[in-house]
Amino acid sequence: MFGRKAAWPAGINRNIFTGKIEWDIIFAMMEYVNILVVDDDAEVGKIFKLVLKKEGVRVVWAGTWEEGNELLNREAFDLVFLDLYLPDGNGMELMRKVKQKLPDLPVVIMTGRGSVALAVEAMKGGALDFLLKPISNQDLIKLTVARAAQQKKILAENLGLKQELGAQYGLDRLVGKSEKMQKIFRIVRQLSENESTVLILGESGTGKEMLARAVHFNSPRRLKKFVPVDCGSLPETLIESELFGHLKGAFTDAYREVKGLFREADAGTIFLDEIGELPLRVQSKLLRALQEREVRPIGSETAVSVDVRVIAATKRDLAAMAARKEFREDLFYRLNVVRLELPPLREKPEDIPLLARHFLEEYGRKLGKNFSFAPETLSALAHHPWPGNVRELQNCVEQALALCDHSELKPADLDLGRAPAAGLAAPAVAEEVPLSFEAYEKLALERALSASGGKIPEAARMLNVGQSTLYRKLKAHGIKAPDSGKN
Repeated sequence: MFGRKAAWPAGINRNIFTGKIEWDIIFAMMEYVNILVVDDDAEVGKIFKLVLKKEGVRVVWAGTWEEGNELLNREAFDLVFLDLYLPDGNGMELMRKVKQKLPDLPVVIMTGRGSVALAVEAMKGGALDFLLKPISNQDLIKLTVARAAQQKKILAENLGLKQELGAQYGLDRLVGKSEKMQKIFRIVRQLSENESTVLILGESGTGKEMLARAVHFNSPRRLKKFVPVDCGSLPETLIESELFGHLKGAFTDAYREVKGLFREADAGTIFLDEIGELPLRVQSKLLRALQEREVRPIGSETAVSVDVRVIAATKRDLAAMAARKEFREDLFYRLNVVRLELPPLREKPEDIPLLARHFLEEYGRKLGKNFSFAPETLSALAHHPWPGNVRELQNCVEQALALCDHSELKPADLDLGRAPAAGLAAPAVAEEVPLSFEAYEKLALERALSASGGKIPEAARMLNVGQSTLYRKLKAHGIKAPDSGKN
């Protein structure tokens, strides 16, 4: 191919002593391969059949584009070798038609009048490779077919993984018969053909990330990446770098270039959980990314284009934060295109038995056992306030199944009470608290740490703030943060 030696792709075995390509091993590992050769020279078809027949590859020849097109409509092929100049059409245009109809089908362009410019054009148009005739190197034919088979296998594995994830996070995985949940399901279905920015509101534990995944896997981007980001857990000094990337040497510890999560999610969806915890300086950069569809890595003078759908979530009141100048109003309106409000579990008690049975069946399958709820158990579950929402209910069912030794769960099997944390006494509420926000805030921090047993993630959930925000407030009030090893 234009005087250069073809690169051997990963997976192609070469005997390190003889240099001989072990085609018998390669084709033995390949699944059945079916290729179409479209060329007005019948001898080309004969060469392909001669070379590949002993490898178990089926070769079908067509002398015109019309014949080739008819064959493509009739049966499935793994690879097409297409002559650039056919009696009834230009191969480059025909390749584009094939790629429009069958985008994952590898196409190799062949011609006796080749040039580097033509090869580049073919590759830009979606060709897997470009071969110059006459093709005298039999290994080159085999190599190209092996590459196509390898590409097909990778695509099939990726598609299988995406379908598996889609089944795991599809809309049917969301449980709820309440009117509030049914309204959410209707909106998600309406979103299946568009890519609007979505803002998900709800208390901790209501299932915001599960809903975000359902929106993604029911959208045109379902086969692309879903990249979740917990904005509340990222240290303030690293948030910008994590989201938008940085160049090597951009700051003291920048030992290598980092793409950033926005570029990682290119062509897919980025989920910004706890968006209300983003510092104002990062909010302005996020606004630019949404408006201009580009990001600028730290240390770079140029912006990089990104094609990303943004889904954001928060348990905080962004409108109130915007009124207090704690959140950019223009960013709030950019995010608030489609709003989904997940109700807390206490506002949809009719969904509690459904969810409980769902978790019971899910964990029962994992344990290989059948479990059921006694009627009085379902009643106890329905009357519990569930401050931790769906996450707490899921935890409760899992814990009960892990400890019980019988198939029907009774109320006594459930841990529906919250015992005080061992080793930490709740601070007494002073009879007279100084009339200042600072004093009340400090008291709230101390009580949350006590009630959570010193666990920062739990305390942050109780206070309705992100973990990084909680650490900042503890430092501001001079409260020593518990040892991270205990969290």
